[in-house]
Formats: sequence, structure tokens, C-alpha cells
Amino acid sequence: MMKRTKVRKADLILTSDWHIRETIPECRTDDFEETLWKKLEFIEQLQTQHGCPILVGGDIFHHWKPSPGLIRKAILNMPFAVHTIYGQHDLPQHNWQNRDKSGLAALDAARALFILPNCHWGQDPEVEKYPSYEVEGRQILVWHHMVWQGRHPWPGCTDPSTVAVLRKYPEYDLILTGDNHKPFIEEYEGRILVNPGSLTRQTADQIDHLPRVYLYDADSNTVQPVYLPIQKGDEVISREHIDKNKERTGRIQAFISKLGEEWASTLSFEKNLEEFFKTNRQIRTSVKNNVYESIERDSRDY
Repeated sequence: MMKRTKVRKADLILTSDWHIRETIPECRTDDFEETLWKKLEFIEQLQTQHGCPILVGGDIFHHWKPSPGLIRKAILNMPFAVHTIYGQHDLPQHNWQNRDKSGLAALDAARALFILPNCHWGQDPEVEKYPSYEVEGRQILVWHHMVWQGRHPWPGCTDPSTVAVLRKYPEYDLILTGDNHKPFIEEYEGRILVNPGSLTRQTADQIDHLPRVYLYDADSNTVQPVYLPIQKGDEVISREHIDKNKERTGRIQAFISKLGEEWASTLSFEKNLEEFFKTNRQIRTSVKNNVYESIERDSRDY
């Protein structure tokens, strides 16, 4: 009689940047909302198979102020034991002090998920030194912060590389990051950094992106990717809106050139602003909030 090979169950499921939304991304030609909920259904089935919690690296919602209807759907479709942090999209005007006004705070109050103690958007692991989560003795940091692997993502980028983060925070066995929608894994001296990438493809340049989650084994401190079912990119992703965005980008670049500051720009308006605010730290928080409020009114559907 052949013995059945026992499949080791994961201790955690790692994921990030769900960006739950009612608006349809410009590039999508399918029923995007149905596609989104199917992704969560797949994750819930995977969770049932392994019987483990889920860690999310931030940006559960695409906008901090989801409609009551979207909050209801999120509650109904949320897997159990989801632990997350606030990403900038989850925070009103990207401001931690305003978190209680957000849709994510509503999910927390409804016990649809659990908010981790750190490290939320704009927070620093050097200040918040305790782990976000612990399992089987492994110390885990969950951090919504732009981290990159390989080449610099854009000229003048001041955000840290994966190796730099692992070197700087040796007290953590696993670091789960969000914000960068590209998936990657970095190993350094027996410790790992996992950036799962976005749950869905919401821009045309993600046509080749393969959404995935990672199964984490605490005993070996390793992860295994599980790819989510998707349709081919050319079946659900369109590039017809690119010309429109190029025109908009041109207006943004014209605005940037008027700022007269020596800092590198990118194709993302929000990234431009983040870099600008980093370079000009004397700008008052109230001014930043007003700028972000204006952006949210103008670009909520993007």
C-alpha cells in the first residue's frame, strides 16, 4: 500500500495591495468587480485548505472613503482572520491622524478584519521597533512602504532597496511590504523580504503581471507563490486610454517644471508629490492635506 504524502500546511498567507473599488480601472474591459471578488474567494478557499491567518501589506481599499455598499460587500467577501495595516490609499489625505474616518476603520469596527499595531503608511520601523506579528517564534514586520529590487524604479528614487531594508532591520525574520505593485522575494542571511504585488491588474502596464499570494512556512522561514486564476491580458486589458493619460501626464510635467526645484520626476503624479514633499520638508501638514484632498477629488476614478 502506498503512503500518502502529507502536505505541510502554511502558517500564513501573505498578500498586499487589494485596492478594492467600485470604479472600473480604465484599462479593464471585463466585469472588474466580479473579477475582484473572485480573487478574494480564491484566497478564502486557499485559507480554508491551510487553516491559517492572512497578512495584508496595506491598501485594502483603493480610496479611503468607500461607499456603504462597497463596505458591505467587503465585509461579506472578506476571508476570516485577515490582519492588515493602513496604506496611503486607506488614509484620508494620507494622514494617519485621520484614520478613524476611513472605510478600513469601519471594517475593523465590524470585526471583518484586524488592524496590526505597525508599521502603517508614513511610520518608521526604527520608531516602532516591536514586530507587527509573530508566529512560531518568527518576528514579522508588515510595512507599507515603497521598496524595490534590482534597478532603481525611477531616477532620483530615495526609497530603499530590498537588501538595504533587510540589512537595516535584522531583528525581523520576515518583512512583508506593500505599495510596490510588482511582486518579488529577497533573501539575506536566512531572512526574507516578500513584496506580493497587487492583487489585480489595474493599469495597462500590468498586462503581463501574474497576481499571486505567498504561503509562508515559519519552520523554514520560506515562502511559496500561489498564482491566482486570471484571463489572458489581451482579453481583459486595453491600452486605448494611454493617449489620454499621456496628455494628462504632459500637463503634470508642465506643472512640475514650474516648481523650479531640483528633484527627479516620475510618471506617477502621487509619487511626484511624495518626492516633492520629502525634498521640501518645511511644507506644513495642512498644506499637504489640502493638496491630497484636491487630488482625491480629481483622480478618484483612476
